[in-house]
Amino acid sequence: MPRNTIHLPTVRSIGLMQPLTWLVLAWRDMARAGWISFAHGFALSLFGAVIFAVGYHRFWFLAGALSGFLVIAPVLATSLYALSRALERREPANLGVVLKTWANWQNSHVNKWGNDYWCMVQFGALLALAATGWVVTSAALITLLAPVPIETPVDFMRHVVMAREGWLFELWLALGSLMAAPIFASSVVAMPLLLDRRATLLQAVLTSWQAVLVNPLPMALWAALILGFTLLGLGSLLLALILIMPMLGHASWHAYRDLVDPSSLPEREAALSPVRASGEAP
Repeated sequence: MPRNTIHLPTVRSIGLMQPLTWLVLAWRDMARAGWISFAHGFALSLFGAVIFAVGYHRFWFLAGALSGFLVIAPVLATSLYALSRALERREPANLGVVLKTWANWQNSHVNKWGNDYWCMVQFGALLALAATGWVVTSAALITLLAPVPIETPVDFMRHVVMAREGWLFELWLALGSLMAAPIFASSVVAMPLLLDRRATLLQAVLTSWQAVLVNPLPMALWAALILGFTLLGLGSLLLALILIMPMLGHASWHAYRDLVDPSSLPEREAALSPVRASGEAP
C-alpha cells in the first residue's frame, strides 16, 4: 500500500428501502433500552425549547438556531449509538453506558494528545462551527432581505414563507440545503464509526462520503426521512422530538452497521483489554 494512501473500511451497497428497516430496528432498541433512550429525546427537546424561548422575539436568530441545532445532532446522539451497540453485543444498555460514552471514552487511547484522541472532539467542533456559520448566514439573510422586521414565528410565516412576492424563503431553503448536503454526507456514518473503531477524523468523513456515493438513492431516502421526521418534531412544538430524536439516533447506528464493514479497523475499546486482564480499574 502506498505510504500516503488512506485506508478506508469497506462500504456495502444496500437496497433502496433499507432505511425503513433502520427505523424498525430503532424502535426495537428504544423499547429495550427503556427510559434512558427517551431521556435523550426529552433532553434534546428541552434544549430546543430553551432556544425557542430565547429567540421567540428574535426569529431572525431562531430560524437559524433551530436548524443549526440539528446540524450538530449527530454528535449529541453519540450515546444513543453506544446504547444500540451495547444491545447488539447483548450488554446492559443503561445509564452507565451513557456516562462512559461521554466521560470515559478517552481511556481507550494510548496517546492522549494524538489525533485519534481528539477526533470526536474535532468533528463536534467542526459541526458546531458549521452550525454557527448557518445561524449567522440565516440571520443576515432574513434581516437584510425581509420586507419588514421579522421578530416572531408569525412574522416569519407571513412575510417570508407565505409572501406573495419575492424569493426570500426559496433562497433561504436553497442556502440551507447547500450547507446541509455536504454535512449530511460527511456525518451520516462518521460518528458511529469514530465511536466504534480507532479511525481518524479523515477516515471517518471519507467513509461517510463513500457510503453516500455508493448508495445515492437509499441515502437520499434516508435524508428525506430525517428531514420529514425533524419537521414533524418542530411542528409539534418540539413534543414529538422526545420520540423522534432517539429513533433517528438508534437508526443511525443501524445505518452504520449496514453500510460499513469496519473489521479492517481496530476496535476503539481494544486497548482496555490488557488493563482489565491485569485486574486494574479501566
